[in-house]
Amino acid sequence: MSQPSVESLTRRALDAGEGILRLAPNWVPRSFLQPGGRLKLHPRDLYALGTHRGGIDERWFGSTTPAANEGAPPDEGLSYVVFEGDRWTLRDAVEARGAEIIGTRLWDQYRRWPVYSKFFDNMGPIPHHLHQSSDQVAALGLEGKPESYYFPPQLNYVGNHFPYTFFGLEPGTTASDVRQCLERWNEGDNGILDLSKAYRLKPGTGWLVGPRLLHAPGSLLTYEPQWGSDVFAMYQSLVEGRAVPWELLAKDVPADKKHDFDYLLALIDWEGNLDPSFKDNHYLEPIPVADTASEGYVDRWVVYGRIGGQRLLSARELTVEPGAKVTLKDNGAYGLIVVQGRGRIGKLTLECPAMIRFGQMTEDEVFVSEPAAKAGVTFENSSAHEPLVTLRYFGPEVNPDAPEVGDHKR
Repeated sequence: MSQPSVESLTRRALDAGEGILRLAPNWVPRSFLQPGGRLKLHPRDLYALGTHRGGIDERWFGSTTPAANEGAPPDEGLSYVVFEGDRWTLRDAVEARGAEIIGTRLWDQYRRWPVYSKFFDNMGPIPHHLHQSSDQVAALGLEGKPESYYFPPQLNYVGNHFPYTFFGLEPGTTASDVRQCLERWNEGDNGILDLSKAYRLKPGTGWLVGPRLLHAPGSLLTYEPQWGSDVFAMYQSLVEGRAVPWELLAKDVPADKKHDFDYLLALIDWEGNLDPSFKDNHYLEPIPVADTASEGYVDRWVVYGRIGGQRLLSARELTVEPGAKVTLKDNGAYGLIVVQGRGRIGKLTLECPAMIRFGQMTEDEVFVSEPAAKAGVTFENSSAHEPLVTLRYFGPEVNPDAPEVGDHKR
Protein backbone atom coordinates (compact mmCIF):
# COMPACT_ATOMS: atom_id res chain seq x y z
CA MET A 1 0.00 0.00 0.00
CA SER A 2 1.37 3.43 -0.94
CA GLN A 3 2.10 5.91 1.80
CA PRO A 4 -0.20 8.95 2.04
CA SER A 5 1.24 12.17 0.65
CA VAL A 6 2.15 15.15 2.82
CA GLU A 7 -0.67 17.04 1.14
CA SER A 8 -3.29 14.45 2.11
CA LEU A 9 -1.86 14.00 5.63
CA THR A 10 -1.92 17.75 6.20
CA ARG A 11 -5.47 18.06 4.90
CA ARG A 12 -6.64 15.25 7.21
CA ALA A 13 -4.83 16.74 10.21
CA LEU A 14 -6.30 20.19 9.55
CA ASP A 15 -9.79 18.74 9.20
CA ALA A 16 -9.49 16.67 12.37
CA GLY A 17 -8.08 19.57 14.38
CA GLU A 18 -10.43 22.15 12.88
CA GLY A 19 -7.48 24.09 11.52
CA ILE A 20 -5.07 23.39 14.41
CA LEU A 21 -1.98 21.18 14.04
CA ARG A 22 -0.23 19.34 16.87
CA LEU A 23 3.55 19.82 16.90
CA ALA A 24 6.28 17.71 18.51
CA PRO A 25 9.02 19.19 20.72
CA ASN A 26 11.88 20.49 18.58
CA TRP A 27 15.23 20.48 20.40
CA VAL A 28 18.33 22.35 19.19
CA PRO A 29 21.88 22.18 20.65
CA ARG A 30 24.53 24.91 20.67
CA SER A 31 28.15 23.80 20.89
CA PHE A 32 29.40 27.11 22.33
CA LEU A 33 26.95 27.39 25.27
CA GLN A 34 26.05 25.57 28.50
CA PRO A 35 22.40 24.52 29.00
CA GLY A 36 20.54 26.28 31.79
CA GLY A 37 18.35 23.31 32.76
CA ARG A 38 14.95 25.06 32.62
CA LEU A 39 13.53 23.68 29.35
CA LYS A 40 11.96 20.77 31.26
CA LEU A 41 14.13 18.38 29.28
CA HIS A 42 15.27 15.49 31.47
CA PRO A 43 18.78 16.16 32.89
CA ARG A 44 20.08 12.92 31.36
CA ASP A 45 19.01 14.15 27.92
CA LEU A 46 20.74 17.55 27.86
CA TYR A 47 23.49 15.99 25.73
CA ALA A 48 21.26 13.50 23.90
CA LEU A 49 22.86 14.44 20.56
CA GLY A 50 26.38 13.89 21.89
CA THR A 51 28.82 16.19 23.64
CA HIS A 52 30.49 16.92 20.30
CA ARG A 53 27.24 18.66 19.22
CA GLY A 54 26.89 20.60 22.46
CA GLY A 55 24.17 20.73 25.08
CA ILE A 56 20.51 21.20 24.21
CA ASP A 57 19.72 24.73 25.32
CA GLU A 58 16.98 25.67 22.83
CA ARG A 59 13.49 24.50 21.92
CA TRP A 60 12.07 25.93 18.68
CA PHE A 61 8.36 26.52 18.04
CA GLY A 62 6.47 26.45 14.76
CA SER A 63 9.75 26.47 12.87
CA THR A 64 10.20 25.98 9.13
CA THR A 65 13.78 27.26 9.48
CA PRO A 66 16.70 24.82 9.83
CA ALA A 67 19.32 25.45 12.51
CA ALA A 68 22.66 26.63 11.13
CA ASN A 69 24.73 24.31 13.31
CA GLU A 70 27.92 22.64 12.14
CA GLY A 71 27.40 18.89 11.78
CA ALA A 72 23.62 19.16 12.11
CA PRO A 73 21.24 16.89 10.18
CA PRO A 74 19.23 18.75 7.53
CA ASP A 75 16.03 18.75 9.62
CA GLU A 76 17.56 20.14 12.82
CA GLY A 77 15.43 23.09 13.90
CA LEU A 78 12.41 22.05 11.82
CA SER A 79 9.13 21.47 13.67
CA TYR A 80 7.22 18.25 13.00
CA VAL A 81 3.47 17.85 12.72
CA VAL A 82 2.19 14.68 14.45
CA PHE A 83 -1.12 13.05 13.51
CA GLU A 84 -2.39 9.47 13.91
CA GLY A 85 1.10 8.00 14.13
CA ASP A 86 2.55 9.93 11.19
CA ARG A 87 5.15 12.73 11.34
CA TRP A 88 6.13 15.29 8.72
CA THR A 89 7.71 18.71 8.89
CA LEU A 90 5.68 21.87 9.25
CA ARG A 91 7.78 23.21 6.38
CA ASP A 92 6.48 20.45 4.11
CA ALA A 93 2.96 21.01 5.39
CA VAL A 94 3.13 24.72 4.53
CA GLU A 95 4.61 23.95 1.12
CA ALA A 96 1.77 21.49 0.47
CA ARG A 97 -1.16 23.57 1.72
CA GLY A 98 0.24 27.12 1.53
CA ALA A 99 -2.43 29.75 2.06
CA GLU A 100 -4.70 27.26 3.80
CA ILE A 101 -2.25 27.30 6.71
CA ILE A 102 -0.51 30.68 6.79
CA GLY A 103 -2.95 32.78 4.75
CA THR A 104 -2.87 34.14 1.21
CA ARG A 105 -0.90 37.31 1.97
CA LEU A 106 2.02 35.61 3.70
CA TRP A 107 2.07 32.72 1.22
CA ASP A 108 2.08 35.01 -1.81
CA GLN A 109 4.77 37.25 -0.33
CA TYR A 110 7.13 34.72 1.29
CA ARG A 111 6.18 31.24 0.00
CA ARG A 112 6.93 30.00 3.54
CA TRP A 113 6.18 30.67 7.18
CA PRO A 114 8.75 33.50 7.55
CA VAL A 115 9.10 33.60 11.35
CA TYR A 116 9.53 31.24 14.28
CA SER A 117 10.02 31.38 18.02
CA LYS A 118 12.10 29.55 20.58
CA PHE A 119 13.02 29.19 24.20
CA PHE A 120 16.73 29.65 24.75
CA ASP A 121 18.03 28.63 28.13
CA ASN A 122 21.63 29.08 29.20
CA MET A 123 23.54 28.86 32.45
CA GLY A 124 25.49 31.99 31.57
CA PRO A 125 25.54 34.79 28.99
CA ILE A 126 25.77 34.48 25.21
CA PRO A 127 28.70 36.21 23.44
CA HIS A 128 28.20 39.81 22.31
CA HIS A 129 26.93 39.43 18.76
CA LEU A 130 24.67 40.79 16.07
CA HIS A 131 22.43 39.40 13.37
CA GLN A 132 23.03 40.72 9.89
CA SER A 133 20.38 42.53 7.86
CA SER A 134 18.93 40.85 4.77
CA ASP A 135 20.91 43.01 2.36
CA GLN A 136 24.16 42.05 4.12
CA VAL A 137 23.63 38.30 3.60
CA ALA A 138 21.53 38.23 0.42
CA ALA A 139 24.57 37.27 -1.69
CA LEU A 140 24.94 34.16 0.50
CA GLY A 141 21.33 33.17 -0.13
CA LEU A 142 20.38 34.03 3.46
CA GLU A 143 17.99 36.40 5.21
CA GLY A 144 18.53 38.86 8.05
CA LYS A 145 17.24 38.29 11.55
CA PRO A 146 15.27 40.80 13.62
CA GLU A 147 14.23 39.29 16.94
CA SER A 148 12.49 39.93 20.25
CA TYR A 149 12.63 38.69 23.84
CA TYR A 150 10.13 37.94 26.58
CA PHE A 151 11.09 36.37 29.91
CA PRO A 152 8.18 34.14 31.04
CA PRO A 153 7.93 34.12 34.85
CA GLN A 154 6.84 30.45 34.89
CA LEU A 155 10.22 29.32 33.58
CA ASN A 156 12.45 31.79 35.39
CA TYR A 157 12.28 30.49 38.94
CA VAL A 158 16.07 30.94 39.00
CA GLY A 159 18.15 33.52 37.13
CA ASN A 160 21.27 31.34 36.68
CA HIS A 161 24.74 32.91 36.49
CA PHE A 162 24.23 36.27 34.79
CA PRO A 163 20.67 37.66 34.44
CA TYR A 164 21.86 40.81 32.68
CA THR A 165 22.07 41.58 28.96
CA PHE A 166 24.59 43.88 27.30
CA PHE A 167 23.05 45.94 24.50
CA GLY A 168 24.71 48.19 21.93
CA LEU A 169 27.79 50.34 22.50
CA GLU A 170 28.39 53.19 24.90
CA PRO A 171 27.99 56.65 23.30
CA GLY A 172 31.40 57.85 22.20
CA THR A 173 32.63 54.41 21.14
CA THR A 174 34.41 54.54 17.78
CA ALA A 175 35.05 52.03 15.02
CA SER A 176 38.71 52.16 16.03
CA ASP A 177 37.78 51.01 19.55
CA VAL A 178 35.94 47.96 18.21
CA ARG A 179 38.66 47.26 15.67
CA GLN A 180 41.19 47.01 18.50
CA CYS A 181 38.95 44.40 20.13
CA LEU A 182 38.98 42.33 16.94
CA GLU A 183 42.76 42.66 16.71
CA ARG A 184 43.04 41.24 20.26
CA TRP A 185 40.89 38.19 19.42
CA ASN A 186 43.51 35.56 20.27
CA GLU A 187 44.79 37.27 23.40
CA GLY A 188 41.98 36.08 25.65
CA ASP A 189 39.20 38.52 26.54
CA ASN A 190 39.13 41.08 23.73
CA GLY A 191 37.31 43.61 25.94
CA ILE A 192 34.27 44.25 23.74
CA LEU A 193 32.00 44.35 26.80
CA ASP A 194 33.99 47.28 28.16
CA LEU A 195 32.42 49.28 25.34
CA SER A 196 28.84 48.24 26.13
CA LYS A 197 26.24 48.53 28.90
CA ALA A 198 24.42 45.74 30.77
CA TYR A 199 20.74 45.94 31.73
CA ARG A 200 19.21 43.91 34.55
CA LEU A 201 16.64 41.44 33.21
CA LYS A 202 13.25 41.12 34.89
CA PRO A 203 10.82 38.23 34.40
CA GLY A 204 7.61 39.38 32.74
CA THR A 205 9.33 42.00 30.54
CA GLY A 206 11.10 41.94 27.18
CA TRP A 207 13.05 43.70 24.41
CA LEU A 208 12.75 44.33 20.68
CA VAL A 209 16.06 43.95 18.83
CA GLY A 210 16.59 44.77 15.16
CA PRO A 211 19.39 43.46 12.94
CA ARG A 212 22.93 44.84 13.23
CA LEU A 213 22.50 45.64 16.96
CA LEU A 214 25.10 44.12 19.28
CA HIS A 215 23.71 42.21 22.23
CA ALA A 216 24.97 39.63 24.73
CA PRO A 217 21.82 37.94 26.10
CA GLY A 218 21.85 37.07 29.79
CA SER A 219 20.90 33.91 31.61
CA LEU A 220 17.13 34.23 31.96
CA LEU A 221 15.17 31.66 29.98
CA THR A 222 13.94 33.64 27.01
CA TYR A 223 10.94 33.33 24.70
CA GLU A 224 12.22 34.69 21.41
CA PRO A 225 9.91 35.42 18.45
CA GLN A 226 12.20 36.13 15.49
CA TRP A 227 12.61 36.09 11.75
CA GLY A 228 13.10 32.71 10.09
CA SER A 229 16.88 32.89 9.88
CA ASP A 230 19.86 31.69 11.91
CA VAL A 231 22.55 34.17 10.84
CA PHE A 232 24.87 35.81 13.36
CA ALA A 233 28.32 37.25 13.93
CA MET A 234 30.00 36.95 17.35
CA TYR A 235 32.19 39.91 18.38
CA GLN A 236 33.29 38.63 21.80
CA SER A 237 36.31 36.33 21.98
CA LEU A 238 35.93 34.87 25.47
CA VAL A 239 32.81 34.11 27.55
CA GLU A 240 33.06 32.76 31.11
CA GLY A 241 36.53 31.45 30.30
CA ARG A 242 35.38 29.69 27.11
CA ALA A 243 37.04 30.75 23.87
CA VAL A 244 34.77 31.81 21.00
CA PRO A 245 36.32 30.73 17.68
CA TRP A 246 36.80 33.34 14.96
CA GLU A 247 34.63 31.15 12.75
CA LEU A 248 31.58 32.23 14.79
CA LEU A 249 32.36 35.86 13.97
CA ALA A 250 32.77 35.11 10.27
CA LYS A 251 30.14 32.36 9.94
CA ASP A 252 27.82 34.32 7.64
CA VAL A 253 30.44 36.45 5.91
CA PRO A 254 31.62 36.08 2.27
CA ALA A 255 34.75 33.95 1.94
CA ASP A 256 36.92 36.89 0.88
CA LYS A 257 35.73 39.04 3.81
CA LYS A 258 36.22 36.70 6.77
CA HIS A 259 39.33 38.57 7.95
CA ASP A 260 38.45 41.98 6.53
CA PHE A 261 38.15 44.22 9.60
CA ASP A 262 36.59 47.07 7.64
CA TYR A 263 33.85 44.74 6.38
CA LEU A 264 33.21 43.29 9.86
CA LEU A 265 32.96 46.78 11.35
CA ALA A 266 30.55 47.84 8.61
CA LEU A 267 28.13 45.07 9.67
CA ILE A 268 27.42 47.17 12.80
CA ASP A 269 24.59 49.72 12.77
CA TRP A 270 26.60 52.49 14.41
CA GLU A 271 23.72 54.90 14.92
CA GLY A 272 21.51 52.21 16.45
CA ASN A 273 24.21 50.82 18.72
CA LEU A 274 25.27 54.25 20.00
CA ASP A 275 21.70 55.36 20.72
CA PRO A 276 21.81 57.13 24.14
CA SER A 277 18.11 56.24 24.62
CA PHE A 278 18.56 52.56 23.78
CA LYS A 279 16.32 51.26 26.56
CA ASP A 280 13.52 53.71 25.78
CA ASN A 281 13.55 52.55 22.16
CA HIS A 282 13.73 48.79 22.75
CA TYR A 283 12.37 47.82 26.19
CA LEU A 284 8.93 46.16 26.43
CA GLU A 285 6.45 45.57 29.23
CA PRO A 286 3.20 43.63 28.79
CA ILE A 287 0.13 45.63 27.70
CA PRO A 288 -3.38 44.14 28.09
CA VAL A 289 -5.35 43.96 24.86
CA ALA A 290 -8.52 44.85 26.78
CA ASP A 291 -9.91 45.00 30.32
CA THR A 292 -11.22 41.43 30.51
CA ALA A 293 -10.09 40.17 33.92
CA SER A 294 -13.70 40.10 35.15
CA GLU A 295 -14.48 37.64 32.32
CA GLY A 296 -11.91 35.13 33.55
CA TYR A 297 -9.07 35.83 31.15
CA VAL A 298 -6.43 38.41 30.23
CA ASP A 299 -4.70 38.59 26.82
CA ARG A 300 -1.56 40.76 26.84
CA TRP A 301 0.86 41.98 24.22
CA VAL A 302 4.37 40.87 25.20
CA VAL A 303 6.11 41.56 21.86
CA TYR A 304 5.15 44.59 19.79
CA GLY A 305 6.58 47.63 18.03
CA ARG A 306 8.30 48.30 14.73
CA ILE A 307 11.69 47.38 13.31
CA GLY A 308 12.73 49.55 10.39
CA GLY A 309 9.20 50.93 10.30
CA GLN A 310 7.61 47.46 9.96
CA ARG A 311 5.66 45.33 12.41
CA LEU A 312 7.72 42.22 11.74
CA LEU A 313 7.21 40.50 15.11
CA SER A 314 4.38 40.32 17.63
CA ALA A 315 3.33 37.97 20.41
CA ARG A 316 0.69 37.68 23.13
CA GLU A 317 0.42 35.95 26.48
CA LEU A 318 -3.04 34.57 27.27
CA THR A 319 -4.02 33.71 30.85
CA VAL A 320 -7.29 31.83 31.36
CA GLU A 321 -8.41 31.44 34.96
CA PRO A 322 -9.50 28.08 36.43
CA GLY A 323 -12.79 26.88 34.96
CA ALA A 324 -13.02 29.75 32.47
CA LYS A 325 -13.44 29.59 28.69
CA VAL A 326 -12.83 32.23 26.02
CA THR A 327 -13.02 32.35 22.23
CA LEU A 328 -10.40 34.60 20.62
CA LYS A 329 -10.24 35.80 17.04
CA ASP A 330 -6.82 36.71 15.66
CA ASN A 331 -5.73 38.29 12.39
CA GLY A 332 -3.46 35.48 11.26
CA ALA A 333 -1.79 32.14 11.87
CA TYR A 334 0.27 31.59 15.00
CA GLY A 335 2.49 29.16 16.85
CA LEU A 336 1.54 28.46 20.46
CA ILE A 337 3.29 26.99 23.50
CA VAL A 338 1.81 26.34 26.96
CA VAL A 339 3.86 27.60 29.91
CA GLN A 340 1.43 26.77 32.73
CA GLY A 341 -1.66 24.68 33.40
CA ARG A 342 -3.89 22.42 31.34
CA GLY A 343 -7.02 22.67 29.26
CA ARG A 344 -8.05 22.69 25.61
CA ILE A 345 -7.62 24.67 22.43
CA GLY A 346 -10.49 23.84 20.14
CA LYS A 347 -10.64 20.02 20.03
CA LEU A 348 -7.03 19.50 21.17
CA THR A 349 -5.77 18.96 24.70
CA LEU A 350 -3.24 21.37 26.18
CA GLU A 351 -1.02 20.43 29.10
CA CYS A 352 2.21 21.92 30.39
CA PRO A 353 4.60 19.01 31.16
CA ALA A 354 6.74 18.81 34.28
CA MET A 355 9.58 16.95 32.54
CA ILE A 356 10.20 15.74 28.98
CA ARG A 357 12.42 12.93 27.73
CA PHE A 358 14.24 13.50 24.44
CA GLY A 359 12.03 12.12 21.67
CA GLN A 360 8.91 12.10 23.85
CA MET A 361 5.67 13.59 22.53
CA THR A 362 3.92 16.33 24.52
CA GLU A 363 0.60 18.20 24.40
CA ASP A 364 1.94 21.70 24.94
CA GLU A 365 2.53 22.96 21.38
CA VAL A 366 0.28 23.62 18.39
CA PHE A 367 0.18 25.65 15.19
CA VAL A 368 -3.08 27.47 14.44
CA SER A 369 -3.89 28.12 10.77
CA GLU A 370 -5.04 31.53 9.61
CA PRO A 371 -8.62 30.40 8.78
CA ALA A 372 -9.01 28.93 12.27
CA ALA A 373 -7.49 31.99 13.95
CA LYS A 374 -9.81 34.36 12.08
CA ALA A 375 -12.89 32.23 12.71
CA GLY A 376 -12.12 32.13 16.45
CA VAL A 377 -10.37 29.58 18.65
CA THR A 378 -11.80 28.52 22.00
CA PHE A 379 -9.46 28.17 24.97
CA GLU A 380 -10.73 26.34 28.05
CA ASN A 381 -9.01 25.88 31.40
CA SER A 382 -9.88 22.45 32.80
CA SER A 383 -8.11 22.99 36.14
CA ALA A 384 -9.97 23.90 39.30
CA HIS A 385 -6.98 25.72 40.77
CA GLU A 386 -4.25 26.68 38.29
CA PRO A 387 -4.37 29.25 35.46
CA LEU A 388 -3.81 28.15 31.87
CA VAL A 389 -1.08 30.36 30.36
CA THR A 390 -0.01 30.26 26.72
CA LEU A 391 2.33 32.26 24.50
CA ARG A 392 1.53 32.74 20.81
CA TYR A 393 3.52 34.54 18.13
CA PHE A 394 2.42 35.86 14.74
CA GLY A 395 3.80 36.60 11.29
CA PRO A 396 4.84 40.01 9.92
CA GLU A 397 2.28 42.83 9.62
CA VAL A 398 -0.46 40.59 11.03
CA ASN A 399 -1.34 42.90 13.93
CA PRO A 400 -1.60 46.53 12.79
CA ASP A 401 -3.28 47.37 16.10
CA ALA A 402 -0.28 46.25 18.17
CA PRO A 403 1.20 48.89 20.53
CA GLU A 404 4.34 50.88 19.88
CA VAL A 405 7.51 50.57 21.95
CA GLY A 406 7.08 52.77 25.00
CA ASP A 407 3.26 52.52 25.11
CA HIS A 408 3.47 50.64 28.42
CA LYS A 409 4.26 54.00 30.08
CA ARG A 410 0.94 55.53 29.05
